[in-house]
Amino acid sequence: MTLADFLRGELGLTGTHLGCEHGVCGACTVLIDGASARSCLTLAVQAAGHEVTTIEGLGTPENPHPLMRAFSEMHGLQCGFCTPGFIVSAFEYLREHPQPNREEMRRDLSGNICRCTGYVKIFASIERAAELMSS
Repeated sequence: MTLADFLRGELGLTGTHLGCEHGVCGACTVLIDGASARSCLTLAVQAAGHEVTTIEGLGTPENPHPLMRAFSEMHGLQCGFCTPGFIVSAFEYLREHPQPNREEMRRDLSGNICRCTGYVKIFASIERAAELMSS
């Protein structure tokens, strides 16, 4: 069983989305011990004994993570299918690059695909999250 199927089917953590199921689109991105991983390519048993963080682990509707607030505030989503994977990937990215720039974002987040937004508002959301996180 893949980690994505385990998270969704066994644990009810449906924020992790399955897109391509080939590790290409980034919709299923989670953090394993703080590093991004494609849960569609990871077996659930491989995650045993490791800390797995999904979008649900980053915030709640009542207490959203600054990335969640920024994506909403800056309209960084349209259909929302790619959004959990982008937020999880951006969380890792901002941990390593607290003062982001567009060139780095394009490079470091290129493994996440969005078919709706054209990325401009996604990058603006990540920049806004960096502002929120630094204050």
